[in-house]
Amino acid sequence: MAARSSSRSSAKDRPSYRCTECGWTTAKWLGRCPECQAWGTVEEYGTPAVRTTTPGRVTSAALPIGQVDGRQATARTTGVDELDRVLGGGLVPGAVVLLAGEPGVGKSTLLLDVAAKAASEERRTLYITGEESASQVRLRADRIGALSDHLYLAAETDLSAVLGHLDSVKPSLLVLDSVQTVASPEIDGAPGGMAQVREVAGALIRASKERGMSTLLVGHVTKDGAIAGPRLLEHLVDVVLHFEGDRHARLRLVRGVKNRYGATDEVGCFELHDEGITGLADPSGLFLTRRDEPVPGTCLTVTLEGRRPLVAEVQALTVDSQIPSPRRTTSGLETSRVSMMLAVLEQRGRISALGKRDIYSATVGGVKLSEPAADLAVALALASAASDTPLPKNLVAVGEVGLAGEVRRVTGVQRRLSEAARLGFTHALVPGDPGRIPDGMRVLEVADIGDALRVLPRRRERGEKARAEEEGNG
Repeated sequence: MAARSSSRSSAKDRPSYRCTECGWTTAKWLGRCPECQAWGTVEEYGTPAVRTTTPGRVTSAALPIGQVDGRQATARTTGVDELDRVLGGGLVPGAVVLLAGEPGVGKSTLLLDVAAKAASEERRTLYITGEESASQVRLRADRIGALSDHLYLAAETDLSAVLGHLDSVKPSLLVLDSVQTVASPEIDGAPGGMAQVREVAGALIRASKERGMSTLLVGHVTKDGAIAGPRLLEHLVDVVLHFEGDRHARLRLVRGVKNRYGATDEVGCFELHDEGITGLADPSGLFLTRRDEPVPGTCLTVTLEGRRPLVAEVQALTVDSQIPSPRRTTSGLETSRVSMMLAVLEQRGRISALGKRDIYSATVGGVKLSEPAADLAVALALASAASDTPLPKNLVAVGEVGLAGEVRRVTGVQRRLSEAARLGFTHALVPGDPGRIPDGMRVLEVADIGDALRVLPRRRERGEKARAEEEGNG
């Protein structure tokens, strides 16, 4: 009897292992969780906990939701209007924001500027850098003009030291660059590991909630563009922002992915230059090329980035191919969408000159057009380049083109037309039933690609006109 009880107690005391990502449990350690296929997430969590929990002392009494004071969650401006737009008005006290982006896109530059503008005598700001020395950050601050007497700077990679700075400085805003470089001495593993990132983020989130301190965390991304570390990190924080942009272009976009205090369909536009980074309240000028006369192979469209309409230019060029397989090169456009438009133009638009020519298509200013609403502009730019005929001046085209050649309706047509009218465009090609039309704009509703191609002057008419001019001069 005693032997049986001892065997039961030893089985009860035997350690168990659990996956920190999906919660799958096992009696032995494995390097990879067979449930969610994640590596390095199976950890020992000791003997099973007691299933019954006695009631404990509450930290604050439960109140009817109407009696809860909501003024403590009022957003405070960061001093950067475009970032406030994405955050939903500013930073909420106690909120934790995760900003992720590729290396060199400008994350540290933006947050250093935010830290300087948000610092004041009543609200101190603490900037912790784990990737650079304090002198390197000071040089960047001199270059972009991010100096303030109430902005404190420290270079630390130890979590306990970071918490010690919080006790001494007592900031209202903490900027940590980055969460993958800080480690806790109580957790095994190198900085940036799943366990370390989870521990560091958890400690900073607890400190932010207890102190009412806003926190901005910089996060690394993998080669696939996902945020490095456990997915739990994105669940713990209040706001997740993605910093996007081509390092060879000036445009930078801050896109909201998760926001507990506002909408996630807002986009902030920034321009990165030698003196730092500045917000762009009207970024459409970066995507347009102003000309006195229209050029063949160009067409303008209005794309929606979140709620914001942006006028962008699509360019196309076709030349005779010198190789058996003609080239198809795109920049800023999806190759698959361009290939679809080529097929539609050849089959539905009766343009046969595209199959044996090299075709190059691109956008202006580094903007990326991925929504189907740009299909009509891409098709018209390709047709204009193939016929060497420019489109009419001050024309924008909005619409999705199907494989049958039909032009489908898209969302936000009225907002797109209003933005085009504000910038001085007077003509537009849109699908049927566009809604209210802005004053001073002429809108042509097109049902299919054939209707849209009628805006191109006939090459025969252009040739007859040119011959008539030559005869008149002779």
